[in-house]
Amino acid sequence: MPSASTKLYADDVSLLVLLLDTNPFFWTTSSLPFSKFLSNVLTLLNSILLLNQINQVVVIATGCNSCDYIYDSSLSTNPGAVNGIMPALCSELLQKLEEFVTRDEQLGEQQSLGATVSSLLSGSLSMALCCILV
Repeated sequence: MPSASTKLYADDVSLLVLLLDTNPFFWTTSSLPFSKFLSNVLTLLNSILLLNQINQVVVIATGCNSCDYIYDSSLSTNPGAVNGIMPALCSELLQKLEEFVTRDEQLGEQQSLGATVSSLLSGSLSMALCCILV
């Protein structure tokens, strides 16, 4: 009988789907700055990935006008460091987040629906469920 340490169990894999609210109306009223929050989120994501090499992390950004996948660790090409300065997760996620926020602002300017300040949480929850069920 193989020992427990050599046998890999299917339930040892963890999938974390994180919904990241980028609504500027919320973050301007919060006592915690978005940059500090994002720093803590990146620490959490790195910790989850370091616990087990086969853990998976998916980040979905939610804005006022759209929601989108901005990071999936299973699709990441380089889990190591980029130029020895910053882990690939951080640089890739920050770049995609910046692109998402810019795109969300542009959609807001095009649509100009008035005083819509709520986030599209239901859309990002639906995306998270689709990610979990796949």
